[in-house]
Amino acid sequence: MDHDHDHDRHDSRGGGGGRGRGNRRGLPLSELDPALTEKSRKVIGGAIEVHKALGPGFSREIYLNALKHELAEAGLDYELDAEFEVVYKDKDLGGVSIDVFVEERFAVEILARPGQIGSLERLALRSKLRAADVELGLIINFSERRLKDGLVRVLNPEKLNLQREEEGHDDEYEDEDGDD
Repeated sequence: MDHDHDHDRHDSRGGGGGRGRGNRRGLPLSELDPALTEKSRKVIGGAIEVHKALGPGFSREIYLNALKHELAEAGLDYELDAEFEVVYKDKDLGGVSIDVFVEERFAVEILARPGQIGSLERLALRSKLRAADVELGLIINFSERRLKDGLVRVLNPEKLNLQREEEGHDDEYEDEDGDD
C-alpha cells in the first residue's frame, strides 16, 4: 500500500516512555485504558527502533516514512494527516490536522528539529486532542540525541474527566503532563 500522499490511511486488517523535562509527573499510565496504553507503547517502541537505526539529523519526512513502516509491522492501523473540525457555538471554524492518528484512538505529532518540546507544541497537540475527542497524544522529536528526551505524552483532561464521570468517579484529573 502506498502512503506517499496526503490523507493516507493504513489498515492492518486490510492487508497490509517518555516524559517532558521538569520535575512534574503526569497521570500514571495505569490510569489510562490498558488497550490504549499498549498501542501507545507499540508506537513508542517503533519510534525507538527508527531512532536507533537512523539517529538524529534527518528530515521529518524520513522519520515519518520509517515510523509508518514500524506501525505496519506492529499491526497498527493509522491515518496520516487526519483532519478534524473545530466547532465553536455550532459553527465550523475550520480544521486541524494530526500527523498520525493511530487506531482511531490517539494522536502522534512528529518533529525533527533541535530544541526541547515546549509549551507551544504541547498546547497545540492538546487542542488537536480536543478536536479529535481523544484522550492521548504523543509528540516525538527525532532530533534529540536520546529519543527519550524527545518523547512527550500529552493528555486531554476534558476527555479523561468525562470518562471518569461516566464511570461514577467524582475526582478530576489534573493537567500534569510536564508543562514547564
